Amino acid sequence: MNKIILPGATLGVLGGGQLGRMFCTAARSMGYRTLVLDPDQHSPAGHVADIHLQADFQDQHALARMAAQCDVITTEFENIPADTLRFLARSTNVFPSPEILEIAQNRQAEKQFALKAGLTPVPYFAIESQDDCTLAQAAVPFPAILKTTSMGYDGKGQQLVRQADELMMAFQIMGKRPCVLEKKIKLSSEISVIVARNADGDMQCFPVSENQHIQGILHTGIVPARINEKISERVKQQAFKLAQSLNYIGILAVEFFVENNKTVYFNEMAPRPHNSGHYTNDACVTSQFEQQVRMICGLPPGDTRLLSPVVMVNMLGDLWEPNWWHILQHDNIKLHLYGKNEARQGRKMGHYNVLDTNIESAIDTAQTVFSKIKNAIVDN
Repeated sequence: MNKIILPGATLGVLGGGQLGRMFCTAARSMGYRTLVLDPDQHSPAGHVADIHLQADFQDQHALARMAAQCDVITTEFENIPADTLRFLARSTNVFPSPEILEIAQNRQAEKQFALKAGLTPVPYFAIESQDDCTLAQAAVPFPAILKTTSMGYDGKGQQLVRQADELMMAFQIMGKRPCVLEKKIKLSSEISVIVARNADGDMQCFPVSENQHIQGILHTGIVPARINEKISERVKQQAFKLAQSLNYIGILAVEFFVENNKTVYFNEMAPRPHNSGHYTNDACVTSQFEQQVRMICGLPPGDTRLLSPVVMVNMLGDLWEPNWWHILQHDNIKLHLYGKNEARQGRKMGHYNVLDTNIESAIDTAQTVFSKIKNAIVDN
């Protein structure tokens, strides 16, 4: 039995975005104190935390203060220096571990680990130099997608390569940074699984989400996913296998591609709560944020049952400010805003969850509401 951290303790979060905000809200409702370290004085999580340390993620003085005040520390995004976690881990509990963070920060390392754990990554070839481009042309069928090995998310750091003779130019456009070239999958669907694991190895899985993207950014999550039960069980078991192989503690999001409604490929993982899990705030017995609290505090996993079919819709800074009446007139829509002080193109500003007894009806309502918001802003 590992150490159990009970309400009254202080939980730390590295990162002050919306994921940290929702984590802090869940933690505080359970009776924990929260401390957020983030350099932005207007950070959404900092606004709701008990303590906001406004400092750089590599400020050792601030990190020492954080470690001294927190019983356990977690992250809300993965692009934090692993050395920051190593520094903190000398004097307090930190999840995920620095080693897991480094795997998640590198596409090639991530794919290699997933393969070792028994998952099947999308066919790919690692490119670190122009000479590797020639080898990649023979190894990966085209069209393909060139992705930077690090710092890629929400469609950033990616480029479609339609044919082999475009690869060298695409690599140069990427700044000749280390990349992976992936086969472009003929998608039936993109899905994600959120698995929870505590230090005792107890695991629970949330229902599979079917994810639809616009320009590389998640737009809609549909739960239950419209996939057959065999695929649903397969990806859940693969998510369990990955979490077990990592000896993971916390919430782990695992994304998959489905080809021809039968072949499943591992895409990537996120060692934290995930955008595709926002439906759990309203549609499950336990939200992914409460579950993260439970996992890092050594508590048993909460019930992950789906209480209602649900469709989650992201709201970006491209469409701001919306007419909230289009959402709030519906008694089956739950609105979540992130408290960000500036709207920018592609920036996630909030989301809404549509709950209905029928998933197709939920999809229709979600699409109708989004169209009304978009058209009202365009007309203005």
